Amino acid sequence: MPELVTERRNLLLAPLLAALPVASAKAAGVNPSMTIVVPPDKIPWKQLYDYPPESAETAPLFGDIAKPGQYFVMIRWHPGYMSAPHWYETDRLCVVVSGTWWVASGEDFAPESTVPAPAGSFVRRVARTPHYDGVRRGEKEPAVIAISGMGPITFHNAQPGTPGWRQL
Repeated sequence: MPELVTERRNLLLAPLLAALPVASAKAAGVNPSMTIVVPPDKIPWKQLYDYPPESAETAPLFGDIAKPGQYFVMIRWHPGYMSAPHWYETDRLCVVVSGTWWVASGEDFAPESTVPAPAGSFVRRVARTPHYDGVRRGEKEPAVIAISGMGPITFHNAQPGTPGWRQL
């Protein structure tokens, strides 16, 4: 009987052991059809909306904010610039990647009332609620924010007829 148990165990283990070298060989490296890696120097930064040069840039990484479905973008705010109070149709989920992002809620622009969200912070912008943000003058570096949400979205300026940005 012990021989039967050993043979049965060997029969069950043989296919698993035979697959191990194949599995480990396929696990090495990155298959670009399965995993897409974009190094920092290849991120497609472009000017945000019609903002002045060196104020804010965006890098669309997945999806399209103007089309239905999930999107993922990064925004880079330079010191001394903030958005005007505005809102979007859907929630936006934000993570501060680097720098300090200064955020506030409401329709009245009061940069002194913004609160810091340092790198690693999570900020949820609730749909249809006015807010503004950016980087205060005097900060040493831009803030980079990763933002995900569901499109389409439109920038709704809470103060129509004014620019969508403010220089501090």
